[in-house]
Order: sequence, then C-alpha cells, then structure tokens
Amino acid sequence: MPASVKRDIPDVEIDENEIDFSDIYAQFSVPAPVGFDSVVVVDGCPIVGADKEVKLLEKIKSLFKNIGGVKNTDMPMDPETGKSKGYIFIEFETAAQAKAAITACDNYKFDKNHTLSVNAFDEIEHYANVPESYEPPTVEPFVEKPHLRSWLMDEAARDQLVVMKADDTAIYWNNKSEPAELVHSRKNWSDMYVAWSPKGSYLATFHKQGIALWGGPEFSKIVRFAHPNVRLIDFSPDERYLVTWSHDPVLKSSGDLHHIIVWDILTGRELRSFPVNAAAMEKQQDFGKAAATAAGPGATVKIDWPFFKWSHDSKYIARMTPGPEGSISVYETPGMGLLDKKSIKVENVKAFEWSPTDNIISYWTPEPEVGNIPARVTLVKIPQREILRTKNLFNVVNAQFAWQSAGKYLLVHVERAISKAQRAHNLEIFRMKEKDIPVDVIELAPTDNITGVFCEPNGDRFALIGLDGAVKINVHFYEISAANVAAPSAAGKKNQTQAAVAANVGGAKLLKTLERKGINQVVWSPKGRIAVLAGVRAFQGDIEFWDTDDFTMLNAGEHYTCTDLEWDPTGRFLVSSVSWWRVQQDPGYILWSCTGTELNKVSVPVFKQILWRPRPPTPLSADEQKAIKKNFKEYTKKFEIEDAKESSKIDKAVIEKRRALWAEWVSYRRRCYEDWLMEEDLRDEILGKDGAGESQMLEIEEIIDEVVEETEEILGDVE
Repeated sequence: MPASVKRDIPDVEIDENEIDFSDIYAQFSVPAPVGFDSVVVVDGCPIVGADKEVKLLEKIKSLFKNIGGVKNTDMPMDPETGKSKGYIFIEFETAAQAKAAITACDNYKFDKNHTLSVNAFDEIEHYANVPESYEPPTVEPFVEKPHLRSWLMDEAARDQLVVMKADDTAIYWNNKSEPAELVHSRKNWSDMYVAWSPKGSYLATFHKQGIALWGGPEFSKIVRFAHPNVRLIDFSPDERYLVTWSHDPVLKSSGDLHHIIVWDILTGRELRSFPVNAAAMEKQQDFGKAAATAAGPGATVKIDWPFFKWSHDSKYIARMTPGPEGSISVYETPGMGLLDKKSIKVENVKAFEWSPTDNIISYWTPEPEVGNIPARVTLVKIPQREILRTKNLFNVVNAQFAWQSAGKYLLVHVERAISKAQRAHNLEIFRMKEKDIPVDVIELAPTDNITGVFCEPNGDRFALIGLDGAVKINVHFYEISAANVAAPSAAGKKNQTQAAVAANVGGAKLLKTLERKGINQVVWSPKGRIAVLAGVRAFQGDIEFWDTDDFTMLNAGEHYTCTDLEWDPTGRFLVSSVSWWRVQQDPGYILWSCTGTELNKVSVPVFKQILWRPRPPTPLSADEQKAIKKNFKEYTKKFEIEDAKESSKIDKAVIEKRRALWAEWVSYRRRCYEDWLMEEDLRDEILGKDGAGESQMLEIEEIIDEVVEETEEILGDVE
C-alpha cells in the first residue's frame, strides 16, 4: 500500500457568484411544475399575526362561497416577524372554479386599505421566471377607432333618428319638412328592438347570442356581450357600464342561475352577475314598463325595470330587496363590491330612487300591520349612509317618486286610504337645495284620482293628471313657490279656477287647470316651457301643444291610435308614432314642430320603432350659454341664410319639375296629332266621304232655349 502524501492546500476564498453553473443547470434542469390551473394566488391581503390567521382565512374563504369547491388554503408566514406575507394560496376542485374566482374577486375592495388581486398560480410562476435581458415587446400597428360622436359635427346641427320597419333598420338625418336623409341601413340588424346609449355614442342591437354595440360614422361594431336571449338593458349615465337581463338564466360555475350581468363597455368584460328572485318576475302578456314601447309582442315576463339603478355619476349601482328582511344594496364600480361590505337594512322597503344630480337615495316604507309605526319617506346620503331627512306619513296605500331633473325638488305622490273604498291624494315636496330640506304639502281634492306627475325639465313647474269620476279629466299645472311665501288672501283663494285644489304656504301655486277628454300624458319639451297633452295607446291620439308661460294653446292635432311620443334632444321637434307591435292599422309616424305644426307624415308598412339619437350635455359653461343667448340674432343669421338656400333649392326643384311635366304634355300632344294625321284615310272611310273627297254628312241643327231671367209678378183681383 503506497504511503499517503501530505500536501499543503492554501486557504483561498471562493466567490460562488463567479462560478458558471450553466452547464450543470442544463444537464440536470428540472422543468417548472405545471398543472396548477386550479390554484389561485390572492395578493394584497392584510398582514396579520398568528392570532388573527384563522379569522382572516375565514373571511377570504367567504368571498368565494358562491363559487364553491375550495379544497385548501395556505397563508405563508414570515418566521422573523411572525406575521403573514400579504398573500394566500387557494386551491379549488376544478380549473373552471379557479377561473370564476379570478373573474369575481380580482380587484375586489376588501376594506378601506386593501384591494385584492387574484391571479392564477401558473401565471405567477410564469412572471417569476422573467429573463434578465430585456426584450422589447412587439409593437402592434395602430388601428384608429371610429369617432363615436362624429354626428355632432354636422354643420346644419341636425339630429339623427333610428327607424325600424319590417326586417330593415335605418338611421336618418332629420330634414324638417323634407324627406329624411338616409345615413345607414341594414337588414335584420336586430332580432328584437334597438336602443341608444344615454349620450348617443352607441346603438344597441339585440340578438339570440347577446347584445352588440355599434358606433362611428359607418356604425361599425364596437363591442359585443355574450348573454343569450337578452330582453332588457340599462346603460350607466356615463356610458361606461351596461346591465343586461335575460329571462333564460345563465348557469354559473357555482351551479347558481343568474339572470342579470353587469358589463364594462370599454373592455367588454363581465364585472359581476346576479340571480333574480322568482317573486320579482311574473308572467303576463307584455314587457315591463321600460321596454313596453320597444319590445313588441311575444314577451311573457314582466319585471320592474331597471332592476339595478345607477347613481348620477355611475360610481354606484343599487338594487332593492323587498320583504321583512328588506334592504338596499349599493355596489361600487368598477369592482362591483358591496359598499362597506353590507347592505342598508330597510324593513319592507317598497321603492327607491337616486337623485339625478347627487348621490342621495330616496326610499319609502309602509306602515306595518302590527304596531303604531307610521309610513316613512327617507333620504340617505351615499357613501356616508347619513340620513338627511325623514317624513312620517299615515294611512298610506302607495307612494311614487318624481325627481326634478336638476335635483332641486323631490315630489312624492302619496295615495291615502280614507275608507275601504275612498282614496285621497296629496304631494310632499322636498326642497333638496335648502337648509334642512323643508317639506311642503299640497292637499288635493278627494274627487281627483291622480294618475300621473310630470316635472318640467330644469324648471319649477309640474303637471298633474287627475281623473274626476269616470269621464272628466283635469290637467293641473303648478309652479313651486319660493320658500316663506305669504299666505294667499281669502279673495285670492275664492278666485281660483279650481276651488278643489289648494296649496299650502310656501308650497306650490296653481297656475292653470285644463278640463280635457282623452288625455293621459303630459310630455314636456327637454328645454321646458312647451308641454304636450296627448292621449296615447288606449285613447284616440289627440295632441295639444301648450305654452306654459301664458297658457295659450299653440296648436292641436290628431294622430289616430298613437302609441308613442318623443321629443328630439334639442326640443325643436316632436315625433308621434303608431307602432305595428301594438296597432296593426296604419302604422307610421308624424313629425311636428315645437309649436305644433305638422311637418311630415310618413306611413310605413310594418313600422315598429322610431327613436331620436340623444345628445351629450353641452360643454359650454353657463356664462358662455348666456352670451350666446344675448347675441342670438347674430348666430341665427347663418342658419337663416342656409334655410333660404334650402328654400330656394326647393322652389327651383318645383319649377324644374313643372317644366318637365309641361314638356311631357307638349310631346304627348304632338304624338297624338301625328297619329291623327296618319289615320286620315281611315276616318274618311268611316265617315263616308264621296269620290270628290267631301264627306256625305248629315247636318243637324239643334235649337236650345235658355231662360236668362224669370220674373214673377202678383196682380190684384179683377172685379
């Protein structure tokens, strides 16, 4: 055995970072684990200690209870601090459930300080292995999107409207009394009806597969939403979100059946879906209130729509749950998380509405069957949940809200029970812009059964339609008075046109009462002042235009069996229509001026729907608008010149048409004369001319006696 050799090895420090192990890594590389498609990583969680670990895991797991199938959870802890690292691993039973969890809870606001980010575990592994050398991404070519408000660039400031007839859907320019100018047309564009978005940027069409939105100069497809057999939709005020409802539920991965889906229009992504209680839907022969004018026959379900209601700024969307365990649930966009993670508990809530200008919710609750508790109207400020005002009511049968468009007033129409068969009506007026929100009460005559409340846009006036008996219809016009108005004198009360209608101090002043037959609607111009009284659907179609400044009737007309009325967004024109969906006799539409002049009447076979394209709010400030009104005559000169040119074109076209008809008549006479000359021999033979060329004709002379004047004279008796 050889002797061992002893060697001295110097003590050298070796830096492992300088050693190249790439060949070893390549030889013994282990592929990254795959197949964790049922695992998600929930990031952004609160950092807690071991004492709160179980509680936090339970809260996180409760977020996914509707998805179900949670097999395992793991929350890594930092051994040095003894606290969590801010993320949790959750394993589901299937990959579909994990995907549904990402869709439902990604970007979910857990509390005021934490927003959860949910991602697939495989994606986390992918992003963890980012190469050290930067590789610039591939730059995709720029694709210009269509200008969604291009129609506002029209030099003549015309408005557009969409018309559905048979299987054709078309968009037109309105040309006053002249035929409308076609912009775009398609066959079978929508399977049901169409709808504009609130600012006119999108046209929504309905299909068996879902909803499609169109826009731009050529009306190209912008986005589509896969929700089979959608019947009703509702846009958010800013056109950022869309709510769809289908009677045919969608089966979610959790096994639940959902009828309503909230979508993000810009991304086309589903934000959240909701089930609808069967009690909220009932079968009947027509659609709900909002779709009744557009849906047509074939509907078998009625639903109180919109089921979800938007705040004016689209930051919140709310729904109501009636019953003893009633509540109002407010969700925040875009995460669609429940505000403060809890609903507003309101026992037996009957109805609610948002203010059109502020994040304030109004709701009312009835008197309970047991206990001496009155009915109540409540105003709540969101998101603070602060109760701004309550008003107790007694013997209430029903209450309906009517907000003034500028949010200055809330009108509550209250129907009270005097006896089992007799009802009384009054109005509660909430002055929203005044300190402490004072409430005025207007008592109405017991004989007046109020069927509708109609507020003037951006004004202080409103109209009531009251049914007095079986036939008599009264239309009352009121103006809301300034606060602390002196009480009217006894003589003033006596001189009122309707003694049955009275107003309290500081309430509303009765301006005029009109007795009309066959009227069931008051349609205000979007600019106010002009009110149209009409009898639609169940009535004969009488239409009256009234100037409410001095209550003169500007004009009156009739559109027999009229089903719908709609003002254009500028208040210059009104269109009345007879939809084939409701009345098959003489469908079509009539275009009226704001003063009631009939401009154009169009009869269209199988006419279904006509809708004006909405306009967005003006970008001009109040001072700029005031300056334009001050110099209105200067601005109108341009349009007067354009109108004169159009009129000249019309006159020239009429003259040219008349000349063409005259030339055609002269040509026709010349041809007839030439034919007469060519048939001379035949006439000679028929008339029996002799050889000398003279016809043997029998001349008959007829003498006619004509009495030019006849005088009758009475003579006296002759003896």
